[in-house]
Amino acid sequence: MPRMIREFARNIVTLQAFNAAGRKVTIEKIDKHAWQAAPVDGPITLRYEVYAWDMSVRAAHLDDTVGFFNGTSVFLAVEGQSSAPCIVDIEPPQGGGYRNWRVATALAEARGTKRYGFVTYEAANYDELADHPVTLSEFALGGFTAHGVKHDIVISGRVFNLARRGSEARLRSADRTFRAAHEEGAGGSLRVRDCRRQRWLRRARASRIDGADLQSHGSSGAGPPGDDRGLSYLSRAVQPRVFPYMEREAHQARRVRAVRPVAGKLHDAAVLLWLFEGFTSYYDDLMLVRSGLITAGDYFSLLDKTIGGVLRGSGRLKQSVAQSSFDPWAKYYRADENAPNAIVSYYQKGSLVALAFDLSIRAQTDNRKSLDDVMRLLW
Repeated sequence: MPRMIREFARNIVTLQAFNAAGRKVTIEKIDKHAWQAAPVDGPITLRYEVYAWDMSVRAAHLDDTVGFFNGTSVFLAVEGQSSAPCIVDIEPPQGGGYRNWRVATALAEARGTKRYGFVTYEAANYDELADHPVTLSEFALGGFTAHGVKHDIVISGRVFNLARRGSEARLRSADRTFRAAHEEGAGGSLRVRDCRRQRWLRRARASRIDGADLQSHGSSGAGPPGDDRGLSYLSRAVQPRVFPYMEREAHQARRVRAVRPVAGKLHDAAVLLWLFEGFTSYYDDLMLVRSGLITAGDYFSLLDKTIGGVLRGSGRLKQSVAQSSFDPWAKYYRADENAPNAIVSYYQKGSLVALAFDLSIRAQTDNRKSLDDVMRLLW
């Protein structure tokens, strides 16, 4: 989805090319994100350094407590070879302080290698390589099985021990609860297809938890979320607001890939963020109340905040949700002091569109049908 031009190439500090004999090959930058090497016989090796100090879930970060990266921010793509299989060797850092570090990613381990280890990983193509974030650290690990699919929960970061105390069981039970409600509300038709395993990453920091869906083996899911909605403060360890992250990414991995072909062309899909992200935002909170993690009163309070957030800005009268979806990289994700007057959030207004659809369908069918039925039909 077009969100913002991140310009990952700006973080490449040095880059060199070598032929099979180890001799340097001339390489030059030909535009802001591409390099071209001189012709060589045989394979070519690139060695480059990447500056990794982005604490969000969008790029790459590395310090002495945790490493994290998305493939798009560290792996160069080879022109014309994007469909070729990829092999990734992840080596452990040197030093006794890292002896308990492990690797968490939904990339497939090479046959015969140990899960969560510093081993060789495989991807069918570059898209799959870029689609699965990787975390390197000491982390807490929990999990459960739902509908025959193993779900792993990884909590890493500076305060992961705080998050781990009494929270792994809560994560497992709560996620099972709202996932069961999600399946029941959707008639059980939205179960993961062609999926052997899902892994979920939560990076705990001093005051909050960042979430990224590590997606699943056998399916190509959406990347990690690009906003800070749903961040959970750790005053009571892990709060229920962390769970919409998990539901959102499950929703997108299961539904968005199925809906996209209906859009037909990429241009058409680009204006549907209000559906992909907005409808998911609607189900985020709805699943919490359906599963009993929050009360109906809590749910209406959340809904009130969403409605108020949209009504406070006159941008809702000037920009449609389709327009908001089309160029968020230029407006929504580069908001300035004029943003409330000129734009509307496809997350917030999209979720209210979903609410309006749901209520309208229920009203016209005497509550026999709902938006769940529409989502099943799209699936």
